[in-house]
Amino acid sequence: MKLPDRYFRELWEGKRIGLVDKLIVALLVPGAFVYSVVLRFRSFLYRRGIMPSFLLDVPVISVGNLSVGGTGKTPFTVLIARLLIDRGKRVVVLSRGYGGAGGSAVRIVSDGSRILLPVAEAGDEPVLLARSVPGLIVVTSSDRYRGGLKAFKRFRPDIFLLDDGFQHLRLRRDLNILLLDAARPFGNGWTLPAGLLREPLSAVRRADLIVYTRADEATECPALEDIPACRSSHRLSGVVSLLGGELTAFSIFAGKKGVACAGIADPGAFFDALALEGLDLTATLAFQDHCFYDRTERAEICRAMKETGADFLITTEKDAVKLAAFPDISQVAYAAVLTLEIIDSGVLEAKIEKLL
Repeated sequence: MKLPDRYFRELWEGKRIGLVDKLIVALLVPGAFVYSVVLRFRSFLYRRGIMPSFLLDVPVISVGNLSVGGTGKTPFTVLIARLLIDRGKRVVVLSRGYGGAGGSAVRIVSDGSRILLPVAEAGDEPVLLARSVPGLIVVTSSDRYRGGLKAFKRFRPDIFLLDDGFQHLRLRRDLNILLLDAARPFGNGWTLPAGLLREPLSAVRRADLIVYTRADEATECPALEDIPACRSSHRLSGVVSLLGGELTAFSIFAGKKGVACAGIADPGAFFDALALEGLDLTATLAFQDHCFYDRTERAEICRAMKETGADFLITTEKDAVKLAAFPDISQVAYAAVLTLEIIDSGVLEAKIEKLL
């Protein structure tokens, strides 16, 4: 993440409140107003049926957010997928496949037994989902309805998970789950480009269930529109070598120096979590979200490790699926495993039970 990206992220989150910061937000507000009007009109067209939305033959659970990245959507989708598979259900994830080949073409990333596409074609999050949940079928397409039709014909699933689906109104859903970061659910309150909201706050009313992520870091979670809600917490449960192997405790890094890198929406939160584990980090490198680590980024990582005398590299699971392809890095690299836990799971489980 370059300096301008980091600055705007902090501006959108309401962390920068100086006079110049407020002036910049004010200059962006007209754009945010136009953006909000367009999205409200789009939502109106879908509600009235002027723009059609389509129904699949089995239940659809949508998992999405209202803000730009960083709410823990991927670990939550992993949690839901495992919960359903443990109950004997055949599950298909429908993903846009951001960072992959893209387009409306339907791509089978995983058939539930093996991964069929490379990260560059599938996208990093679909591959991470497939690797994290044995038996999970993952399909990508910008047209999730078309992807669902093809997946249903081929796999006959019991249920679909619509990944990052809150804004994808073309496909109807039976349970609409909205993730909000409990510590800063709406940032500075503005939509893009003046804030981090992807839609106006009124869009919250579409949610059937709100899940407040990182609830352990917030003093309280706001009640919104009388919508049922539950809380979750994030924690780093250990590390896994990019060469493979079992989950290992952070204590393996005792007495060693390391470099951390991340190409995610909020790399600062990741680096802070590593610091809490007591790691001696000589450098932290923040790259663009969904960074694919070309020669320039890899050279920057190797240079930082050499100059600081680092013994290891630590990164996120999403970055690991890309860095594992490079032997000069993967031999000394580890992925920090993020685990999401539901604090009050009864609300979530009751909603899911109604669909099964």
